[in-house]
Amino acid sequence: MIPFIAESLERYRTRRASAGGRPATPPGGWTVLAAWGPCGFSPIAPGTVGTLGAVPLAWAVARLEPLPSAAFLLAFLALAVHASTRAGRHWRVVDASQIVIDEVVGYLVTMAFVPFTWPAAAAGFLLFRLFDVTKPWPASALDRVKSGLGVVLDDVAAGVWAGAALWLVARLAPGVLS
Repeated sequence: MIPFIAESLERYRTRRASAGGRPATPPGGWTVLAAWGPCGFSPIAPGTVGTLGAVPLAWAVARLEPLPSAAFLLAFLALAVHASTRAGRHWRVVDASQIVIDEVVGYLVTMAFVPFTWPAAAAGFLLFRLFDVTKPWPASALDRVKSGLGVVLDDVAAGVWAGAALWLVARLAPGVLS
């Protein structure tokens, strides 16, 4: 009877580990970066909280000239892919809900389409969340890529959709985002 219980417990542990389960170690630096500090640990809507946590960074990046801003965005995207990959290994789930650095990148992409103002930041926030949740193509296809790259690129695609919509609002209704 005891060997049967031991085997059952081992099968349960193996199944739980493959489905995510509890990490064996505390989160390291890459994991905390992927969670965008405390944002990813929010018990309610961590993606939305992560996007909100991106607003100060978008404000700071908007202060840069276009070329340094683009260079920062590309470097941050690469950093996000690496952090997402490492955090996915830590949580044993490629796209764990705690990983929100992808939302940060997506929001930065959204805000790259228009000058930063607080009304634009709010509209960009709402549009990015809309496109991140609905995942129009190619975001839906990229969402199926189960790697750190896929985790980040589906949000980049949502950010492009949201940025294009934000740009259209700025062009069709001048002054609304001022």
